[in-house]
Amino acid sequence: MSSLENSKQEGRYLYAILITAIILAAEIIGGILTGSLALLSDSAHMFTDVFALVVSYSAFRIARKPVDERHTYGYHRVEVFAALVNGLSLAIICGGIWWEAVERFITPGQVDGLPMLIIAAIGLVANILVALILKPGHHHHDHDHHKGHEEDDINMQSAYLHVIGDALSSIGVIIAGLAIWLTGALWIDPLISILIGIMIAISSYRLLRRSVHILLEGTPEGISIPEIASAIGEVNGVDEVHDLHIWNIGSSNVSLSAHVTLTSEGCLQQPVILNQIREMLLKKFSLEHVTIQLEIESCGQGTRIIHKSLE
Repeated sequence: MSSLENSKQEGRYLYAILITAIILAAEIIGGILTGSLALLSDSAHMFTDVFALVVSYSAFRIARKPVDERHTYGYHRVEVFAALVNGLSLAIICGGIWWEAVERFITPGQVDGLPMLIIAAIGLVANILVALILKPGHHHHDHDHHKGHEEDDINMQSAYLHVIGDALSSIGVIIAGLAIWLTGALWIDPLISILIGIMIAISSYRLLRRSVHILLEGTPEGISIPEIASAIGEVNGVDEVHDLHIWNIGSSNVSLSAHVTLTSEGCLQQPVILNQIREMLLKKFSLEHVTIQLEIESCGQGTRIIHKSLE
C-alpha cells in the first residue's frame, strides 16, 4: 500500500473514531441529564464501536512498521489478531443481547416507545455515516482479477461489521419503538433483539472463521492449489511440482513456496525457468512473494539444491 493510500485509510479510521466518540459523549451526557436508562444503554453499544475502532486503528498503525531482525515478515498479522478480538467481542455482544431478550420475555419491563425512536434515530444516523467511511473498497478501484488491499483488509472489515451491527440494532429499536408506541405490545422489543443478535452472530462467525483460517496459514480464498501446481508444471523444463504451500501473512499478503523438479533439458535453463515461473505466477495469479526450490538430482549434480527467492 502506498503512503497516500496509508494516509487516506488512517484518515478514515480517525474520522470514524471522532464521529462515534462525539455521539457516545452526547448520549452519556443526555442519559445523565434526562435520567434515561435507554439512552445510557445505547451509549454502551456505542462504546463497543469506539473500542473496536481504536483496536483496529492501533493494529493498522502497528502493521505499517517496517520489518526487523526479530520480525522478518513484518507486523501485518497484528491486523488479523485485531479482527479476531473484534469478532470475539461481537460474539460477546450477541450473548448479552440474547440474555437480556430472554429476561424481557420472562419479565417484561416498561418501555416508552417515543424516546426509543428518537434515541435509535440519532444512533442510526451516526452509524450510517461511520459505515460509509469504513465501507470496504471505499475510494478504491481495482482492475482485472487483482484484489485490492481495501477489499481484503480484514481489520477494517471487522470494525465495519461492528458499526453495521450497531446500525442494525438502531433499525431494530426504531421498528420495535414504533410498534410499541402504536400497539403497546412489549414482547416486540425482545423479539427484535433476538433477530438482531442472529444477524450479528452470522457476521461474527464469518469474521472469526476467516481470522482463524489466516492464523492457521490456510490456503487463501479464491486460490486453487491444483490449478497453480498444474500451471507451474506446464512451464517448459519442469518435470514435477510438490510441497506447494500458499498462505497469508496478513489479510492480503499472499506468499508461495514450492519444490520443482527439472527435466534433463530444464537443467540447462535453470535461471530462465525460474524467471518464467515467476512471471507466470505474477501475471496469472497475482502472486509476488514467491520462493521456488529447484531439485536438480536429475541434472547429474548429486543432491545439491538451488534456492532462489523471487520477490
